[in-house]
Amino acid sequence: MSVLMYLIPIALFLGLIGLCAFIWTLKSGQYDDLDGAAHRILIDDDENPSDS
Repeated sequence: MSVLMYLIPIALFLGLIGLCAFIWTLKSGQYDDLDGAAHRILIDDDENPSDS
């Protein structure tokens, strides 16, 4: 039972760190362009494809 006295505050502290990291990623714009990578893979940038 005394182990819970240590584990509960540690779990709450780690959860708070995770929440702060998630809020930081929201504010820094990490989730603004979710479809950009999916569309960039379809663009063909090769102007002169080489015949190997």
